[in-house]
Amino acid sequence: MEHIPVKIDLLPSSLAYEVEPQSSARAFIEANTLVATVDEVRHQHLIPVFVKDNEPLISHGDFINATLDAMSDVFRGERILLPQVRVSHPIKGRIPDAKDKPASQLQEWEKTIYYERLIFAVEVASIRDMVGGNTLSLTVGGVKAYNLDNLYQKKGADEHFKVFVGFQNKVCTNMCVWTDGYLNDLRVKNLDQLRMAIYRMLQMYSQDNLLHRVRSLPEYTLSEQQFALLLGRCRMYGHLPANARKYIPPLLFGDTQLGAVCKDYYRDESFCRQDDGSINLWRLYNLFTGVNKSSYIDTFLDRSVNALEFVEQVRSGLDGQGTNWYLQ
Repeated sequence: MEHIPVKIDLLPSSLAYEVEPQSSARAFIEANTLVATVDEVRHQHLIPVFVKDNEPLISHGDFINATLDAMSDVFRGERILLPQVRVSHPIKGRIPDAKDKPASQLQEWEKTIYYERLIFAVEVASIRDMVGGNTLSLTVGGVKAYNLDNLYQKKGADEHFKVFVGFQNKVCTNMCVWTDGYLNDLRVKNLDQLRMAIYRMLQMYSQDNLLHRVRSLPEYTLSEQQFALLLGRCRMYGHLPANARKYIPPLLFGDTQLGAVCKDYYRDESFCRQDDGSINLWRLYNLFTGVNKSSYIDTFLDRSVNALEFVEQVRSGLDGQGTNWYLQ
């Protein structure tokens, strides 16, 4: 698909709070992403347009600003840190005067770029809790992937976004997201609709619901044998016939990530097994959210939600609330 960009310089956002430095230099997602700054996104990246009328889509910078504006209203008086921003899938170009130059001879000012996909996370540092001896910090963010939009329309067509609110584990920057704090297919026609949808999500979000789900996880433990069975079943799941998978709780993690879970079971500094080989479900959950950092932007949040769903299914099996295929 051909992407036709237009450059729009955004004015600095006039937000009703004072932002602070990022809380951690560690990335909450890695995979094939690059670090970006909000200023770079606002002023250096081109913005795709709708082909039929040359009107711009909602830019990455506008998306971040809309989220910060909604947060400033809902979390008034709280300590909101600077966004962590990661981008992937660059769309490169050049100015017309440089059309005949070899790529190796291009000057920086002759190059143009925007990124097809962006993810960002904003920490509310003053809203924290403790689970399993780890500090969790409330975090809000979103994903924008221009490949989901139909650019061969006019302005006013639906534009696709993903937004979330959850907690970040400060020990490891793993992200903890649950379905009631996740809009996985938010469709809007303009910036006002986007801002209002984010505002409503934050207003309706109950952080206690998520914390209630995870607080009991340290109380449940898998033996070494149970962990080995569980991981073996996880690796079998992706190879099951489709009709068999219909009756099993889904698992969105691939074989490479499951191999990393096994490695971290032995080696992770914060969430490895106990001396007797056992591992509690809080640690298991963090092994899954840890390997999720290797997911691409477009699958990261879905796998974040799936990690908690999966571990909760394991907890139900240990509780005797039905049969769990992964522990059979």
